[in-house]
Amino acid sequence: MEVIVAKTAGFCFGVKRAVEQVYRQIEEGKKPIYTYGPIIHNEEVVRSLEEKGVRIVESEDDLEKLCEGTVIIRSHGVPRRIYERIRARGLSLVDATCPFVKKIHRIVEQYGSADEVIIIGNEGHPEVEGIKGWCSAPVTVIGSEEEAARFRGRGTGRLCIVSQTTFNYKNFNKLVEIIEKVRYDVRDIFRTVCSATEERQSEAREIAKKVDSMIVIGGSHSSNTRKLYEICKKECVNTYHIQTIRDLDIQRLP
Repeated sequence: MEVIVAKTAGFCFGVKRAVEQVYRQIEEGKKPIYTYGPIIHNEEVVRSLEEKGVRIVESEDDLEKLCEGTVIIRSHGVPRRIYERIRARGLSLVDATCPFVKKIHRIVEQYGSADEVIIIGNEGHPEVEGIKGWCSAPVTVIGSEEEAARFRGRGTGRLCIVSQTTFNYKNFNKLVEIIEKVRYDVRDIFRTVCSATEERQSEAREIAKKVDSMIVIGGSHSSNTRKLYEICKKECVNTYHIQTIRDLDIQRLP
């Protein structure tokens, strides 16, 4: 059996950076240590950190119960108000937000209440919720062609479009094209799909076209992994999403 491993396989820069920051706090003996939400969408990594004493703060209500310790901002980012609450509680704050996500926060922050922001992404995803939390302008999240076709907008000022970093970059371009047909006054389009995401999706698509089976390894809640699985499944019917080797039934491979 020939096995092809994608050159872009593995954690991206932002994820590596976030996990390294948690381990740095552990090595420095900082206690207690919390992450606001899972530091990344990989259950195996989160479980390993929990075994080392790192706890997850699941909500703002839980945050209000903390009296001491270090809170690490997840790689997906959080709304501005979470920073304010952590500091108001007198807790130490470590920001592990992916720099590419932070860039989107800075972009949308500059748009005022008379403007409008469109986020191309998945409603409810932590990254999208974090981006929304840096906007003072009205926000619309669009994740499908149907939603893009229905969009008419609410504002009369500048119209800004950004993307969730892990969104399918081909779908992003398609949705922007639809929006531009219904709103001719789109002024600012920021193609903020992460370059590593683009490269990984492109390579996965090309490999899937020429193999008998495709295995996508990643967390069950990972947007990156889900998008890769969807892309590969279109090219190779025998595509499987697994999280650990225990999930792989080798007998199913052709």
